Amino acid sequence: MHTPPLLTVYKFGGASVKDAAAIRNLRHIVSTAGATQRLLVVVSAMGKTTNALEDIFQLAYNGLEYESAFTQLADFHRLVLAELFPEDLPAAKGPVDALLEQLHDRLATLTPGDYDKQYDQIVSFGELLATRIVARALNAQWLDCRPLLRTDHTWREGRLDWPTTERALRATVPSLLAQGPVVTQGFLGGTASGQTTTLGREGSDYTAAILAYCLDASSVVIWKDVAGLLNADPKVFKDTVRYPEVSYQETIEMAYYGASVIHPKTIKPLAVRQIPLLVKSFLDPAAEGTKIHNCRHGLLAPAYIRKTNQCLVSFESKDLTFISEENLEVIFGALAQVRLKIHLMQNSAISFSVCTDFSAYRLDKLLELLRDQFSIHYNTGLDLYTIKNYNAASIRRLTEDRQLLLEQRTRQTFQFVCRSDMHEHLR
Repeated sequence: MHTPPLLTVYKFGGASVKDAAAIRNLRHIVSTAGATQRLLVVVSAMGKTTNALEDIFQLAYNGLEYESAFTQLADFHRLVLAELFPEDLPAAKGPVDALLEQLHDRLATLTPGDYDKQYDQIVSFGELLATRIVARALNAQWLDCRPLLRTDHTWREGRLDWPTTERALRATVPSLLAQGPVVTQGFLGGTASGQTTTLGREGSDYTAAILAYCLDASSVVIWKDVAGLLNADPKVFKDTVRYPEVSYQETIEMAYYGASVIHPKTIKPLAVRQIPLLVKSFLDPAAEGTKIHNCRHGLLAPAYIRKTNQCLVSFESKDLTFISEENLEVIFGALAQVRLKIHLMQNSAISFSVCTDFSAYRLDKLLELLRDQFSIHYNTGLDLYTIKNYNAASIRRLTEDRQLLLEQRTRQTFQFVCRSDMHEHLR
């Protein structure tokens, strides 16, 4: 009986497809993968396209002028096409122009309400456009993942129906892989009724893990602009250290606290089926990178993690009674209802504070729900720092000359909230 080659899932993020030169580099990496493996390529939106689509969506949703921003986005993708396919431009433009026309039509028909649902329908075009271009550059098959990755109706963070997804992928993808590399979208899913959902910001890593789990891949490779899994973001911290290997458990904790290299949901499905995850640099493909797998290692170098654009919200009972379990139940329920995730929390006798990502839209909804029961104060323009495997020197390094609004430590983790180095706002 013939055994098919092992399946490898490659995931390329926005930086690795940011322009024509980056896509040519991607093509070189894929071409050197060899014929001994089947290749499923997961691609994110190009460069800062998701940010641009978020801005365009916000303008259109609020009834403001968005045509100039849309034209800029369309021209960017068409310019990349012109650089990649000068000899075959009309044929290359066809699928991309069709998507841009669909996007333009959807923007024109946005209605008040259903904010998160409409967000998913617009922002998802980034991945659809990028994969059309990359699939043509690789001469590979283009796969729309939305009918296969079945989710519920939790817009902007679709919850996966694992059994349905696995059945659909196993029935569809192997026959395509037998014909050569397949290119599909990260970040996207779909409901049973055919509506597009997204899996959460930066969710393309999670897509790669879903595909690997459901299709029994031998490994997943995430291609980044860094040398591997580092102990800090080199754009923020100097003297970073690369971890040659890290356990699943340690990586899950780093991702939970906000390490930008790995999406938080990525690791669990890989750990369940013992699928190794490699983090490698698309700038130096031959370099070792980092292997995340089931391993044991000693104490790692302290990991420094920064989450920006944070908001610190404090609730006080209006009658000055203690913050009770009943109060906390109300607060947690409201936070869940407006979908604000807690990154850090702390309580005193008469107040309870949480640190979350800042969203003016969600914060306003939270205030509407709770202002009758609590006095609420909040700071915006904050940073949340986490030091995993901290020591005294690492704490001094980050806290020196900073005013800490809240701090907390456990045996291995030290966290604090402070005013951002870039801006601050207090209300």
